[in-house]
Amino acid sequence: MNKKIIVTAALPYANGEIHLGHVASTYLPADIFVKFLKLKHYEAFYICATDDYGTPILIRAEQERKKPEDYVAYWNERDYKDFKDLGIDFDFFYKTSSKENEEMAQYFFKELYKKNYIYKKKILQPYCEYDRKFLPDRYVIGTCPYCKAENQYSDGCEKCGKAFEPGEVLDPRCALCGKEPTNRETEHYFFALSRFSYKLEEWLKENQNLQEEVKNYVLNWIKNGLKDWDITRDISWGIPIPLDEAEGKVLYGWFENHLCYISSTLKYLKEKKMDGKTFWNSSIIYHFIGKDIVYHHYLFLPAMRLGMDEEYKLPDYIPTRGHLLLHNQKFSKSRGWYVSLREYLDSFPADYLRFYLASITPYSQTDVNFDWDEFLIKVNNELVANVGNFIYRTLSFIYNRLKGKVPEPKNLDKLDEELVEEMRRVKEEAENRIINNEIEKGLKRILEFSDKCNRYFQQKEPWAREENVANCLFYSINAVKCLSLLLYPYLPFSCRVLWTQLNLKDLIHEGWDRADELSIKAGHEISKPFPLFKKIDKVDIERQKRKLGRIG
Repeated sequence: MNKKIIVTAALPYANGEIHLGHVASTYLPADIFVKFLKLKHYEAFYICATDDYGTPILIRAEQERKKPEDYVAYWNERDYKDFKDLGIDFDFFYKTSSKENEEMAQYFFKELYKKNYIYKKKILQPYCEYDRKFLPDRYVIGTCPYCKAENQYSDGCEKCGKAFEPGEVLDPRCALCGKEPTNRETEHYFFALSRFSYKLEEWLKENQNLQEEVKNYVLNWIKNGLKDWDITRDISWGIPIPLDEAEGKVLYGWFENHLCYISSTLKYLKEKKMDGKTFWNSSIIYHFIGKDIVYHHYLFLPAMRLGMDEEYKLPDYIPTRGHLLLHNQKFSKSRGWYVSLREYLDSFPADYLRFYLASITPYSQTDVNFDWDEFLIKVNNELVANVGNFIYRTLSFIYNRLKGKVPEPKNLDKLDEELVEEMRRVKEEAENRIINNEIEKGLKRILEFSDKCNRYFQQKEPWAREENVANCLFYSINAVKCLSLLLYPYLPFSCRVLWTQLNLKDLIHEGWDRADELSIKAGHEISKPFPLFKKIDKVDIERQKRKLGRIG
């Protein structure tokens, strides 16, 4: 496998706090994957940014009487801190409103325009006579034409999930003043997506790295006919169209936001004195996303790069995962049915959430469910009673019985040999699963190894059989070291603490490939151990459930 890898995660909108649903599908799987790659000593970079433009952001800024640039700057800083406190370690976290992204987006527009892939067309658009402005997308609210839910935005219904075509919403009114808009003619620019049907189909069929379940229904969209794509908006907040006759118009967010993957990577690598474009085009590219933005990443994104004759390489992988439900219901800020990342971090350790979400989120579009009661059970039974038990049992036995010094082993018996072989196997098998993006299967295999370690310790009975003490503790502490490296991508905070207890500095540089080596030698002295994890109290879980109200 090429050891130069660029990983991006879908850009969070800079208009509100990150919640657990965002984390599960995109940012955590990507982070675990990158941490694994770095343990393998790959030259891997994890790039992200806030998505700063668009109608929803402008509306929220206006409602809060803030300049949009100040509004998004706040959320950029806030999101980065929340991610960091969860252990999400971006190599670079930037913004779509950057000078670099504006230049990249305008460059793409001009080049595609020269090639006649962008053209202009007159359309009718809602216009508010009172506010004296065109009303794109979420400036118009009304009644859903399908389920008749009221107060829905004009581009889709939150209740039934249907997307709308322009003009479909019933009883439209201006989101700012509540008055009924009129229709006015305006000129917009369109990207000729329909002209890329054959090339997109060819790319999808040839790329064997894409998930078949996703690829198949994208191919069906192409078969049913692609519509050309309106890429401009009549609003003040956005990247200006780089044409004199287009004054007052800006690029639609979905034209420019995914270009921020490229512009941010190039800026970061330039700061590292590297040729970013060459690195991009010679790397394996991963774009981690949730299933709600498949259309944009499987059609818009590749079509634009194809239109530029692949001046910038298309993605090799687009890992796509389903939504996270909260007690079997969709997350909804408006209904108060959500848990923000900050709210979680103020109540529980970051690694508990990383562990739980990693264990329940498959590499598929299947929706998964966050349940506070199951969270308690998984943490207490698997993390505390399995992993934590073996680690603390081993270290405390060495510290208390042997004054903290690792004993000299004798000849291996069958149980010792089996444990050593299991260390080699778990390293290889967990690696195969993680490299294939099956993050949850990798964790499951590591937990199986921890369970076998507990059984090994129990069978050796070092508390009762003096002749087994040396071998049991020597091989057990090396199994603890192995666990600490394999679990690091999932539990970075806990593993760093464990390394201090093992009295091993810079263990991360030893890397994944040496996880199974018996590198802790006889005579090595450990620090005083303490339990890495503690059980969650049911009282704390009930407190979280009360915040949500009725569950069931």
